[in-house]
Amino acid sequence: MTAPGPTLNEAFAVLGLHGPMEQEAVTRAFRLAVKGARPDAPGGDADRYRRIIAAYRLIQSTGVRRAALAAPVVRPAALPVVGLTPRQAMAGGQTEVRLAQRRLRIAAPPGMRTGEYLRLRGAADDGNDLYLPVLIRPAEGLVALGDDLFMDWPVPLRLLCDGGRVEIDTHAGLRAAWVTPGLHTPIRLRLRGLGLPARGARPQGHLFVALKPSQDAPSAAEDLLARFTRVWTPERLAA
Repeated sequence: MTAPGPTLNEAFAVLGLHGPMEQEAVTRAFRLAVKGARPDAPGGDADRYRRIIAAYRLIQSTGVRRAALAAPVVRPAALPVVGLTPRQAMAGGQTEVRLAQRRLRIAAPPGMRTGEYLRLRGAADDGNDLYLPVLIRPAEGLVALGDDLFMDWPVPLRLLCDGGRVEIDTHAGLRAAWVTPGLHTPIRLRLRGLGLPARGARPQGHLFVALKPSQDAPSAAEDLLARFTRVWTPERLAA
């Protein structure tokens, strides 16, 4: 009496598979299994070698593999991205994401970087934690790259040529810097410690300011007058 052959599930198990797979996965598993079972190889086993070949032939002779390939592939829904502005990344802030049919309000801590993940405890459908990717989008003239922030600032062409003091209106207030005459454009200044705050192993970032020549940029005297006008309003003068 002939012993019954292996079932299809047993054939998949012989190849180290848990069920129907695409052709490439089945072939890869077969080659790996048969290579280690060859009788002429160290640790080989003739009986196991024959069973591996028989299992592969059984899988190939059925329509299960083809049916598996024809079935639609169900992929998990993409997780929503937590979008933050550079200012929110610096100071932390509230933002909303849409998850399936829910809207979640999330509090982002200060110092998040693009590519990091925010953990939402128990927010998954099965009660597990969710990890949502973070993306810091350009906003209000600021761009975040890694630990650092970047911005443009218009200055008179004369100042770029002759050098001099430039005052830059940053997110942290006015900052002064000196431009050396004869620098090649583009000119980019580094303002230390004005980037994203330190968080965990990530260091404090810097703010890089690209000086853009502009005919409309105010001169130093015009800028000083404008700032004086903003501070000394008629109401303050009357007081």
